[in-house]
Amino acid sequence: MRYDLLLAGGRVLDPGGGHAGVLDVGIRAGLIAEVGPGLPREAAREVVDAAGRLVTPGLVDLHTHVFGGATYWGIDPAPTAWCSGVTTWVDAGSAGAYTLDALRTAVAAHRVRVPVLLNIAGPGLAAATGEARDLDNCDPDLAVRTVEANRDLVVGIKARIDHNAVGPSGLEPLRRALAVGRACGVPVMVHIGVPPPTVGELLPLLRPGDIVTHCASGFANDAAALDPALRAAYDRGVLFDVGHGAGGFAFDVVEAQLAAGMPPHTISTDLHGRSQHGPVFDLPTTMAKLLAVGMSLEQVVEATTIAPARALALPPGTGTLRPGAPADVAVFTVEQGAFELADVHDQRRTAPLRLRNEATYLGGRLLPPALPAAPAPWIPLTDAQRAALTARERAVRELLNVPLVAPDALTPQFPR
Repeated sequence: MRYDLLLAGGRVLDPGGGHAGVLDVGIRAGLIAEVGPGLPREAAREVVDAAGRLVTPGLVDLHTHVFGGATYWGIDPAPTAWCSGVTTWVDAGSAGAYTLDALRTAVAAHRVRVPVLLNIAGPGLAAATGEARDLDNCDPDLAVRTVEANRDLVVGIKARIDHNAVGPSGLEPLRRALAVGRACGVPVMVHIGVPPPTVGELLPLLRPGDIVTHCASGFANDAAALDPALRAAYDRGVLFDVGHGAGGFAFDVVEAQLAAGMPPHTISTDLHGRSQHGPVFDLPTTMAKLLAVGMSLEQVVEATTIAPARALALPPGTGTLRPGAPADVAVFTVEQGAFELADVHDQRRTAPLRLRNEATYLGGRLLPPALPAAPAPWIPLTDAQRAALTARERAVRELLNVPLVAPDALTPQFPR
């Protein structure tokens, strides 16, 4: 057989691979074998009709936290991955040098790809914040040795630079993170938030290719008067990442940045224990929020596939459907309409469409369904969120308590 799997007749949108239009995607041995019109159905062991669907590379979420059970923020990606199209989950600083070995063990158990940004603070994000207040935790020599010993896993450095995380340490944790980035030849992702330090103080330190996450934070930015340091950083090649999270995305700020000609380079969720039940939910919902402020579907798909893959120099083929690339593929229904969405400050905008995931393939294999765990006891939830979680659990229980089919739909497996 020429293909193990053929996704037939979908609308392919693959900015990194140069594919756009109604095409077939042939998969063999876990890799993309061929993309083109009219590929032979008879040459495939399995054919999936994708007509009327959107087919993209597996999505790459540049900012997530998937060190569940060991950190304040961590979650299991599986219950979201299988029904969202996200196949690559970049863990953005959950672990530092002290805890990376444990994260490696956790990553090995995940059914998705998890590149890692090493936190400049050795403890990582075991607690809610404060990891860089004690500069003894931010040992650049140790961080360099940790990166060099874990090149197969670590693709960059993460530093949270806001008042709560750094306290009196100010910009020093960022300076140390940048020293590690230079020594190891990897980018640094910088979380911005409640000042001090301000974006005007920290952005001039960043190099081309470094990443500002929470770029549209309403705490770090004034939508009415964008700091000139933003334009200077953007123009010299610093990358702007959405990093939505529970507090890092404001519609008025991203609209001001768009009006200034500074669209985000990458769109990520900052999905964690405090954002997965809202306001983020998942990456397709975050993508819809950028559609709501005027970005095109093509721009949004690029910012969630090839753009994050390039930002972190992920393995060749990541975020594309190029022949020879890993067969990470997402299939969506595109729903047209008027979909109201909220940012972290309850500002509302309306998206013209949303993506509903129908299938997520990792290495050519369909990701299996996975049920979400109950929220950790420290996660704040509204009464409405708790009621919705209870109703969802009840609905799943009722669905699984009913026999799958009636007796007439069965045949004896072992006739006597």
